[in-house]
Amino acid sequence: MTTQNEKINLERCPTEELLKLFSGKWKPWILRLAVESPLRFNTLLHQLHGSNKQSVAAALKELVEAGLLVKTVVKLKPLHIEYCLSEKGRAIISVFKDLEGLLGE
Repeated sequence: MTTQNEKINLERCPTEELLKLFSGKWKPWILRLAVESPLRFNTLLHQLHGSNKQSVAAALKELVEAGLLVKTVVKLKPLHIEYCLSEKGRAIISVFKDLEGLLGE
């Protein structure tokens, strides 16, 4: 806890970074769906009603860059890409489940 005379370092706040990571309309839904099974892009478009290619592609890219999803090229015919939770992503999901428990849901 800070006193009135102490200044808070606002340059980098871990909580703010975490909230930025999950900001956006589709990221929480993508992570929730990835818990169940690997995801394919077109399947996501159909499951996320009201989404469009650009917003889903951007959300997937950010989640991959953050290390929460792993992008895998499946070299079967037809060639396709799957997204699944990484170890880091699974750890985040367990934290979300704990938070849901605190909220009584």
